[in-house]
Amino acid sequence: MNKSKESEIRKNLIEAINTSGLSKKQIAKNIGISNTTLSDYIHRGTFPNLVTFALLCEVLDVSADEILGLKKF
Repeated sequence: MNKSKESEIRKNLIEAINTSGLSKKQIAKNIGISNTTLSDYIHRGTFPNLVTFALLCEVLDVSADEILGLKKF
């Protein structure tokens, strides 16, 4: 994957998390992952699988297009 695109996706995910009104712990619990896994998505350059990504979008109340940078917030 293109590094600048990865960076954009990670930035969009972090923005969605920070504006969700939920704690990272709540988000992780709501989608059935550990806090460490969510932290890895934010800080370590890993990305969720498609099912987890869909759940993240649902819990964060954002579209996949917004996270992927295909549509602005």
